[in-house]
Amino acid sequence: MKALARLVLGLVIFDAAVTAPTLEPINYDSETYDATLEDLDDLYNYENIPIGQAEIEIATMMPSGNRELLTPPPQPEEAEEEEEEESTPRLIDGFSPQEPEFTRVLGPHTSEDFPTCLLCTCISTTVYCDDHELDAIPPLPKNTAYFYSRFNRIKKINRNDFASLNDLRKIDLTSNLISEIDEDAFKKLPELRELILRDNKIRQLPDLPTSLTFIDVSNNRLGRKGIKQEAFKDMYDLHHLYLTDNNLDHIPLPLPENLRALHLQNNNILEMHEDTFCDVKNLTYIRKALEDIRLDGNPINLSKTPQAYICLPRLPIGSLV
Repeated sequence: MKALARLVLGLVIFDAAVTAPTLEPINYDSETYDATLEDLDDLYNYENIPIGQAEIEIATMMPSGNRELLTPPPQPEEAEEEEEEESTPRLIDGFSPQEPEFTRVLGPHTSEDFPTCLLCTCISTTVYCDDHELDAIPPLPKNTAYFYSRFNRIKKINRNDFASLNDLRKIDLTSNLISEIDEDAFKKLPELRELILRDNKIRQLPDLPTSLTFIDVSNNRLGRKGIKQEAFKDMYDLHHLYLTDNNLDHIPLPLPENLRALHLQNNNILEMHEDTFCDVKNLTYIRKALEDIRLDGNPINLSKTPQAYICLPRLPIGSLV
């Protein structure tokens, strides 16, 4: 019976094996790969390599089965357009070149509808308009601190030429044809420190701000009434006053206490008083700051008023005969 049972069981197993579907072997093209699973142990065997001399070997491992390769999805076109927009160059103040905001960069327009900073050269808060044959002060940017307009043909300074320029510290109008200045042209400039008007045709100075430290009105046509009385009295920080080559017949008094240099050469000064520089009532008074006085080229004999210099650290330069 046992033998018969084993025979029947064997026939059943054989029949099942014959009727089962045949599996086709998976064929991998091993030539495409550098290594197989069996070779990995040899590729990464670093047991016998000294420390510091090991090298990393890179090999492509054969996959364990058929797998679909994943590719990243394509980026939408809208994202590319946004990147292109972001790459558009922009100016320092945040406006792109296509936007009509050039007045921020090129300054206000002149009377000929031309930007000041194309006509002149604007660097930071400094405007250079030298030698451009200008016949008037051009409109300046609001933040202008230093303005140079030398060697032009400007004839008049109007009261509104520097209006609202609260940061303006220096004006240089050397070598123009200026013969007239409105009374309020400079008065309302709270930060003005240096005013240079040399080599012009100015006959009278207007009111000046007390903030000035440097004034040069040399080589003009200032006469007896060219400078107002006590014009420099309240300029406590005035250090340099240059009035050479004019037609002045007196020294403008009083002079600020902190004045260091006074140039009056080549004028028509005829006399000097004992209290021009010193305090005759206080013999111990010493005027330490005023070390540079030029009176040469004037028809005055400095030797006639020796008491006028006793408080000075240095004698004035001028004629002694």
